[in-house]
Amino acid sequence: MIHIPVIGLPIAATDYAGAVAWVLERALAGTGVYAVEAANTHVAALARSDRAFGQAMERFDLICPDGMPLVWAVNSRLSRESKLTDRVYGPTLMLETLKASAGVGELRHFLLGGKASTLTKLRDEFAGRYPGVIIAGTHAPPFGEWPADEFARICDKIRESGANLIWVGLGCPRQEYWIAAHKDRLPAGVYFGIGAAFAFHAGEVRQAPVPIQRLGFEWLYRLCMEPRRLLRRYLVFNSLFVFHMLRDRLTQ
Repeated sequence: MIHIPVIGLPIAATDYAGAVAWVLERALAGTGVYAVEAANTHVAALARSDRAFGQAMERFDLICPDGMPLVWAVNSRLSRESKLTDRVYGPTLMLETLKASAGVGELRHFLLGGKASTLTKLRDEFAGRYPGVIIAGTHAPPFGEWPADEFARICDKIRESGANLIWVGLGCPRQEYWIAAHKDRLPAGVYFGIGAAFAFHAGEVRQAPVPIQRLGFEWLYRLCMEPRRLLRRYLVFNSLFVFHMLRDRLTQ
């Protein structure tokens, strides 16, 4: 799989089919811990501007182009016949992986993060949408500071469940730091930093309409929905992304 650096972050030039195939191959192997991220402009700009977060992202094995600006940046380095036609949107990657795993007993999912009520909604939603999919376990960590034994508790639950596809919805950048910091001690499997996908699929947060997503304006839609929480993120990090893209082009 080809990886194209976008403001320093190695983005996989892949589509959903390629990403799902990569994930399932490693999950079925049953050995090793792999980290997957669907990166948007916020993730890319934060990795470039924050050394600690950049070092955390270096521990990820597959970084997919979640945001359309990343797709455009990758396509600018690819031949015409190799160009991507769509992004690999994290919430959709989750659904595509669930669909591909339905009926395959060796593929088992674990949902980590969010509220217990959200995880219950997700189990019901996925069971109805993808008959045969195995949600082997869930865990809703406590809010705020975790107790000292929380990591051991999470690992025990993952091992007992037999899960090899672990969806970590702790919010960005907490989930990326958590996966990176514990990668050497986690049970074998593929770990996803999945952001707001839990809230989207549980019906607790509305997603942008597909045409808006394809135009690259999902950030504006979400900003209108949650202005107080997302204003700084989008204004600062979208600007940083553009700045670093222009700077890199000029220096090249």
